[in-house]
Amino acid sequence: MKKILIVLMVLISISGLAQNDALFDQGKELYKAEKYQGALDSWMKILEREQHSASLYFNIANAHYKLNNIGPSVYYYEKALQLDPNDSDIKNNLAFAENARIDVIEPLPQTVFKRWYQRISGIMSFDGWAATATVFSILFVLLFLAYYFSVSERRKRLFFTTAIASICVVFATLVLAFKTYDDAQRYRPAIIFAEETEVRSEPTMGSETAFLLHEGTKVMIRVREGDWFRISLADGKDGWIPASELKEL
Repeated sequence: MKKILIVLMVLISISGLAQNDALFDQGKELYKAEKYQGALDSWMKILEREQHSASLYFNIANAHYKLNNIGPSVYYYEKALQLDPNDSDIKNNLAFAENARIDVIEPLPQTVFKRWYQRISGIMSFDGWAATATVFSILFVLLFLAYYFSVSERRKRLFFTTAIASICVVFATLVLAFKTYDDAQRYRPAIIFAEETEVRSEPTMGSETAFLLHEGTKVMIRVREGDWFRISLADGKDGWIPASELKEL
């Protein structure tokens, strides 16, 4: 009975993947024919089945951009970039979408070390850094065993040196894994979806308006209080915004 259930699950899974592939290809054909809404509808059906990939998000973002939906296009480019942070096409198209935004946010000056950290930590997610630390931990053990059992002095020196280098990489990647995880917990990025929204000084509609934000602007969520988010910008400004006005990445 268990074997039959497993076979059925495998067949259903294969059938679902085939349907997703068909929908993805259908979307590409519609996109080529400049039927962008139709392409978007096909790709969103895949997303509704909880199938995620950088390629899917990238194509959804492209369709939104063609439809002049700036907020959703920025959002889905960012989602694609989370899954494939080194893809140059995603970065280039995201830059085009960001140029279409109304808001121009000038980031606060950063130290050299902060810029270095952001460049290095952005190479992978915290899962990627943790996996890298695991791989180099295994490598360290193998190299140390090779050093311990090696007879040749020359090989001993080689294995010892590479083992030390491996353990240094382990410590560095572990630090990056914990730091990027902490950043992900504390700084939750989101994209403004409302065409225009008022950022307020307090989490109430009757409070003073601090400034305005527009569709496609990226913010960081700090705190949630009921139906309100306290957000901050790269230029240091912060305030409260209704949760319905943005979408968390």
